[in-house]
This record gives sequence, C-alpha cells and structure tokens, in this order.
Amino acid sequence: MTTTATASRRLTSTDLALVAAFAALISACALLPAIHVGAGIVPITLQTFAVLLSGAVLGAKRGFLAVLLYLAVGAAGLPVFSGGAAGLGVFAGPTMGYLIGFPFAAALCGFLVERLPRAKVATSVPLIFAAGLFSSAVFIHTFGILGMAWRIPTDLRDAAGIDVVFWPGDVIKNLAMATVATAVHRAFPDLLPARRK
Repeated sequence: MTTTATASRRLTSTDLALVAAFAALISACALLPAIHVGAGIVPITLQTFAVLLSGAVLGAKRGFLAVLLYLAVGAAGLPVFSGGAAGLGVFAGPTMGYLIGFPFAAALCGFLVERLPRAKVATSVPLIFAAGLFSSAVFIHTFGILGMAWRIPTDLRDAAGIDVVFWPGDVIKNLAMATVATAVHRAFPDLLPARRK
C-alpha cells in the first residue's frame, strides 16, 4: 500500500513532459506583444491565460510545477518574462506580486477543476471559467496589488486602482482559457489526475 501511494505521488516521464510543455506555453504567451494601459507600470499579456490553463488542464500539482518551472527559467536568465525580461531583477519590480501569485493561482484552479464532476469537466465552460477567475482574484490580483504597493511604492488603494484596469482583460482571458480547457478535456478525458475526495 505504501509503495503504491508513493508511486502515485511520483511524476512520470509523461508528467514531466507536460510540465515542460506548459512552461514553454507560458513563455510563448508572455513574449507575445503586451498591451500597455494607464501608466504602463504593469503590461497586459497572455501570461495569465496560460498560467490558469496549466492548472485547469494539468491539475493542481502539475499546473503548479509548470508555472514554477517557467519562473525558475526566467529567474535563471532566459528571456521568458513579458517583453523579453529575465533574471532575478524582475522579482524586484512592480510585477513581482503577479509573478509570485501565478503558481498558486494555477494550483488553486487545478484543485477546483479536479473536484468537478468528470462529466462537467468536459462540458462546462462556465464552471472552469469560474474556477479560473476565482483563482486569479485570490492569488494573482491580490499578490499583484501587494507587490505594486511595495515596489512602486504606493498605497494599497492606488495599487488596487491600477489593478482594476486588468479585470476586463482577465475576464476575457479566463473565458478563452475555459473554452480551451474544456475542449482539451473532451479530447483527452484522462489527462486530468484522478478526482480526489
């Protein structure tokens, strides 16, 4: 029993390949041209689409690891952050809170999607959309506001005012994420880890 439980927690070569593939997807989405709004302090990118898609498609553990790998590669010096930025210095800038919130948002989104009834995972865009938007609000936006308040520096009210600009785009990106995730689960019903109780 212990051996089986240990083996189920271990990542297979397929898991590692999926983690690497989704880390690459996040990188590609981050490198697409960003939209600068307002003061242009934090650009709007497709990163959050790919981050939440990682959780919704791979589940909590693998989604978390995919985003963590993406952050590690960027921190190590590969230009995979928005605008081709790289290195630890990015984590000292105004976007640091958003970056730190990414893996936790992917994990929460995956956690919620894993617990949906299997029939709903492959058919319900609204449920996956709600999981993504909730995860984004809890971790990405909250950490993003705190990060801006610390690194700009400014007060929390002004940081929240900057963050509000991202919400319409976030709704659209989460709708796209839920649509793609639903299609993936319909095509590959065994991709998501077994439902936990």
